[in-house]
Amino acid sequence: MEERISITHGAACLVARAQGSGPTVLLLASLGRGAEDFCEIAPRVAAAGYRVIAPEPRGIGGSSGPMEGLTLYDLAEDAAAFAGDAPLLVAGHAFGNWVARALAVVRPGQVKGVALLAASLGPTLDPLVRASIDGSFDPALTEAERLAHLQRGYFAPGHDARIWLEGWHPPVAAMQRAATQASDARWRRVADRVPTLYVAAAQDFIAPVPDAATLHAALGADCRMTVIAEAGHALLPEQPAATAEAILAFARDILT
Repeated sequence: MEERISITHGAACLVARAQGSGPTVLLLASLGRGAEDFCEIAPRVAAAGYRVIAPEPRGIGGSSGPMEGLTLYDLAEDAAAFAGDAPLLVAGHAFGNWVARALAVVRPGQVKGVALLAASLGPTLDPLVRASIDGSFDPALTEAERLAHLQRGYFAPGHDARIWLEGWHPPVAAMQRAATQASDARWRRVADRVPTLYVAAAQDFIAPVPDAATLHAALGADCRMTVIAEAGHALLPEQPAATAEAILAFARDILT
């Protein structure tokens, strides 16, 4: 059964959704989105014998705190605060993958592995890609315009993008982008620090499936990849069972 847990972390008051017991898996959401995106993933992982914690970013779901002067490392510490000293597997979806990578920097030894879900390898994006991301949550656009951006940017053909019309938080996205720009590059090559799983979506417009050379050049040596069919950048609502199983296969390997 899911519970909501609250903690105070420095100047922030933070909330997370949690369930299950066992080794700890942290789930980190995408740009400007909250823990509800893992509503079909978390129960599957918890049922397999894990303590699953999905933190809400500052500005979403009751989490609050300063929204300026932050880095990815600050956002990573927010998430890690829910886990105490427990060994961790950290799974970050889309933008959340950058926070997951930063967590491996700020909690060396505690983070045993990082799973990157539909993850852009770096913060520089093609302008057409950026336009679809921005248009997905631009309140100045009509619903039809936003839906077109969502369908193109986030969902595989034949999947209904309407399920993501809601759940966007533009001020949070702005904070997260500023935090990325304020961060040094230590977070990027996470696979030089810990075992890393790259979970690619086969029809991802924003983060196309990389070849092995590109993947290792961006992330480091200790990286493996699995590709999930019939999914775009949204991934989680499109293929929850396959995504959960990819996380679980990795968890069984690194948290035993």
